[in-house]
Amino acid sequence: MSGVEVITFGCRLNTYESEVMRAEAEKAGLNNAILVNTCAVTGEAVRQARQAIRRARRDNPHARIIVTGCAAQTEKETFAGMAEVDVVLGNEEKLKSASYRTLPDFGVSAEEKLRVNDIMSVRQTAPQMVKHIDGHVRAFIQVQNGCDHRCTFCIIPYGRGNSRSVPMGAVVDQARKLVESGYREIVLTGVDATSYGVDLPGEPTLGLLAKTLLKQVPDIRRLRLSSIDSIEADRHLLDLIADDARFMPHLHLSLQHGDDMILKRMKRRHSSADALAFINDVRGVRPDMSFGADMIAGFPTESEEMFANAVRLAEEANIAHLHVFPYSPRPGTPAARMPQLDRALVKERAARLRTTGHRLHQSHLDGMVGTRQWLLVENNGLAHTENFTLVAAAGLAPRSFVQAAITGHNGKHLDMQLTAADAA
Repeated sequence: MSGVEVITFGCRLNTYESEVMRAEAEKAGLNNAILVNTCAVTGEAVRQARQAIRRARRDNPHARIIVTGCAAQTEKETFAGMAEVDVVLGNEEKLKSASYRTLPDFGVSAEEKLRVNDIMSVRQTAPQMVKHIDGHVRAFIQVQNGCDHRCTFCIIPYGRGNSRSVPMGAVVDQARKLVESGYREIVLTGVDATSYGVDLPGEPTLGLLAKTLLKQVPDIRRLRLSSIDSIEADRHLLDLIADDARFMPHLHLSLQHGDDMILKRMKRRHSSADALAFINDVRGVRPDMSFGADMIAGFPTESEEMFANAVRLAEEANIAHLHVFPYSPRPGTPAARMPQLDRALVKERAARLRTTGHRLHQSHLDGMVGTRQWLLVENNGLAHTENFTLVAAAGLAPRSFVQAAITGHNGKHLDMQLTAADAA
């Protein structure tokens, strides 16, 4: 191979940072290299990364393999000990061209492979500029990094460091650049995006940032947020949801559970009532809003009644896009030291919660049939409605907007028929 190849795992923030990594590595003159941007959110994510590294080495015996990302930050010795890996870079180091100019020679010891500093010492997130997001029709912009909260199940703060925000002007500049490159849908991303601004002068909020972005970059046609913590949602965000049609009617919530005792043991800052109140408030001002959510099944000490409360919350909230994670103990987290459930029971409860999610999704798809929707066409023969529902769109040009009548669904995505010649 030649050039720089990037393999990305995990969140939208990683997707954005992978483009920064590629640009910085190429700026440094790196060639014949594979950058693996890992995720640490579950043990399975780490396993998949190691598997991909071994595969990359088999397919590219002479390439330099550089491993970075959250798993490399939290389990640096694990990756440095792999014979297939040449260098391990930390989450801060991966974004700097200097890191790629000073790589060690091939065949060094595990200790010499390490280029991982203390992420907790990082106090600022430098603005990063990219012109495109490889393979994506929607563009992602990093507005925040790190997290000041310490949920008992989560390893991510130890991979990302403490919360720090990108100055508002830099976010606006990045949005302009992406719009000039042809992107008309922007997704704001962060590790804890709703904590945006607490470290900046004047403490601007995520909602104020989104308002400012739509005002100063009027050619943005669609604006979305990545996962948010509803308890941190601000008044500006609710106003934006109610008043600006360019803010898309879909929010993905970090719910994690529906039982108040489990939420306390997770060290979450909301109750089930808080979550439902937020959802109802949003639907009160935007009735077409759809919700996605992350939920964990089989958390330590979870009883059958507690699990039933999680199912009940998903149903009462009418979550259209439910992402279910079987609890995965992460070494170094408080939850890993709590009384664990049998793994078979964890998997069984995750399967049952997924069944609930599937039923809710089918109901959501049923409700879309007979409506008319504006679609943004993706690269894979699919499109997204404004409320983030997938639609079959084979043969339509990527990045185009089309209006369509929703005629049915196959259980996974909607079927459509074009209803207007006016595509944008």
